[in-house]
Amino acid sequence: MSDVVPLIEARETKLYGSKAVDLGQALRDGLPVPPGVALAGSVVDAVAGRDEQAIERVLESVRPLGPRLAVRSSAADEDGAEASFAGQHLTLLNVPGADGIAEALSEIWWSANSDSAISYRQRVGLFTRPSVGVVVQMLLNPDTAGVMFTKNPVTGADERMIEASWGLGEAVVAGRVIPDNFRIDRAGAVLERTPGRKDVAFRSLPDGGTFEEQLAPELVERLCLDDAQLGDLNALAERCETVYGPARDIEWAIADGTLYLLQCRAVTRS
Repeated sequence: MSDVVPLIEARETKLYGSKAVDLGQALRDGLPVPPGVALAGSVVDAVAGRDEQAIERVLESVRPLGPRLAVRSSAADEDGAEASFAGQHLTLLNVPGADGIAEALSEIWWSANSDSAISYRQRVGLFTRPSVGVVVQMLLNPDTAGVMFTKNPVTGADERMIEASWGLGEAVVAGRVIPDNFRIDRAGAVLERTPGRKDVAFRSLPDGGTFEEQLAPELVERLCLDDAQLGDLNALAERCETVYGPARDIEWAIADGTLYLLQCRAVTRS
């Protein structure tokens, strides 16, 4: 089994981690996931240790993805139903492919082996050294992005809950804006729309990394999703539940008019 494979071929959780395997399954089932590669923990270890052959293998695998990359941890015991590692391991956006991938992998390796990450593992009953797989994908330049729960995580109601904002989804995930909120029933009817206050958007910098763009006043409280996009998100929720099972926590983005699935995990308790 190779330690570097196209994301669609990632099938072994112990090698590539649950995030990579879940996204690979999504691609095999025709879900709209950005193209990428899955890196096993062994090759991430080698890159973090500055092994030149490992670095070259990784470089060869990511070159077809373009000059800007999204690099996300995919630990073998990450995002399970009992223990969510969201926020414990690192995600790096707008990594310059050839120039930045080795350093990005080293940063992710260290984030998974940090004192806070190890302490979290111990709190949830994991006492082994983490195996840090990584997902590397083509970076999107989204107009709108956010998160969606396929079942209301607060009330348990059988409805979709969507939070959305302009630009990269990190503005929502990191709590930098008050996102727009939407409730949709399973038939696609919009039950509620609540404008947020979206005064900034995360955008990509030309030389790598991201910045917070101050938005025009007319965009701050304008809803960033229309009915057609909400219908597409409801359809994505249904497809994700068919592939993965009920009660999913989804990260998504809309770029150039196309809806993409970035991550799908079980709704978890900390």
